[in-house]
Amino acid sequence: MKTLLIACLCSLALTLTSLAQSPAPPQNAPPVGAPATSPGAAAAVSPGAPAAVNPAAPAQLPTGSAPPGVPGMPGATITATLSPAPGAESPAAAAAPAEGGATNFLIDNFRKGGPIMWPILIVSIIGLTVVIERVFWWTGRWFRRDPKRIEKVFTAIENGDIAEASRLSRGSRDPVLRMMWNGLNHQHASLQGALQVAAGIEIKRAGRFLVVMDTLVTLAPLLGLLGTITGLIRSFSFLGNEELAVQAVTGGIAEALIATACGLGIAIFALVPFNFFTSRVSNLEFELQTAATNLEVMLGAQTAAREMEIAGPAATTGKGSSI
Repeated sequence: MKTLLIACLCSLALTLTSLAQSPAPPQNAPPVGAPATSPGAAAAVSPGAPAAVNPAAPAQLPTGSAPPGVPGMPGATITATLSPAPGAESPAAAAAPAEGGATNFLIDNFRKGGPIMWPILIVSIIGLTVVIERVFWWTGRWFRRDPKRIEKVFTAIENGDIAEASRLSRGSRDPVLRMMWNGLNHQHASLQGALQVAAGIEIKRAGRFLVVMDTLVTLAPLLGLLGTITGLIRSFSFLGNEELAVQAVTGGIAEALIATACGLGIAIFALVPFNFFTSRVSNLEFELQTAATNLEVMLGAQTAAREMEIAGPAATTGKGSSI
């Protein structure tokens, strides 16, 4: 089980590490030869350098180079608008969809939840590991059950063959059979004490980590409530600044809601398995108690019958000698 716990923790750590490595948003480099001036600013062009042509801006043609068929007028300029080629897109428009999907949803909400999200993350990892370990343990116990052998052991005890009953219960992985074997081997010293010790060991194995799950069910909502309080404190601390009031208040409220939702989600996730495992432990305790009581009654009946058999000839012999 320790190996299983270590494997679960390692797999969870690798998963969280892969989620934490979110891709960086791509940086849009300006196109080669593009002017760095604003649309409203006039570009200064040197006298000997060619002017840069904007595809969407109207172009001015000199007077002497009039198009064919149009009479040229002295001192007049002709404007012509150059439209971009069909199917061509600007670099800013092409890079806009790429920037939207660069952030990770889980990592983004985790960061918005504030510093209280780290304890909540630790609690969730521990809870998930305990649930996985308990699921494997109870699944293995279900495969280890052997009710037919239990019936054979009781049949052998009823027939008075204690050695055969001990042989059938030896080496079994069923907790009921292990308890019965311990009782049969110590019936001459203290049968009831041996059965109680063996049953206590089996119940302790079945109820392992239930205290941890109970603590997580109580702790997770409290951490979420603490995140709510810290988020509201952060929101109200920015109310005096008019410039950052709206953005800071909304960020603090988001932190409070995310922390509360995560804490309640972990508590709900851990509560259902906790109640299920608790009910399974109660059922196992009932089975052990029932088997121990049956074993005590049957062994007591065998002992009483044996004493009656021994006392019968002795009474008959004593009565004949007196006559």
